[in-house]
Amino acid sequence: MSGRIVLTTMFICCVLYTLTILGIGQIMAPYTANGSILQNDHGEVIGSEVLAQAFTRPEYFWPRPSAAKYDASATGGSNWSPTNPALRKRAEKIMARLGMEEGNFIPADMVTASGSGMDPHITLKSAKYQAARVAEARGISVLSVQTLLDRHAKRAGGFLAPEPLVNVLFVNMTLDKLVK
Repeated sequence: MSGRIVLTTMFICCVLYTLTILGIGQIMAPYTANGSILQNDHGEVIGSEVLAQAFTRPEYFWPRPSAAKYDASATGGSNWSPTNPALRKRAEKIMARLGMEEGNFIPADMVTASGSGMDPHITLKSAKYQAARVAEARGISVLSVQTLLDRHAKRAGGFLAPEPLVNVLFVNMTLDKLVK
């Protein structure tokens, strides 16, 4: 008797519940339920709208650093406190790569990872900080890049959001379409 109860409970909780939630997701929000996958003009998958990926070439906007090394199967922050020397070393290393010296202004999200390590957004300040590098690498004006950034900037939490955010993959895809 107790074996049947265990098997029935497992079937309900593990199979029926999972299939029900999957079905509701497919009906109510299929794009999100399937991973918010983005494709290029040739139908090739190039990424997900909700997961950061590493961009390192100068003609692309770079995302926030990732404590998970941009591996969606290993998401998570570093859990380093602001006083941890390792956090400072990582920030200094990134600043050196960007050609910055200590004491110069650099947006915080350029040198700190997000809580998940996979945040696809950067602040508009970070994007504009990178605009000159991207414009030069693509051979276009800084003003056109900044205009593009302003068009793509969104306040994720509406008026409650502290500052506008830019989805790095969307902006890079748009730049690829504009400048080939």
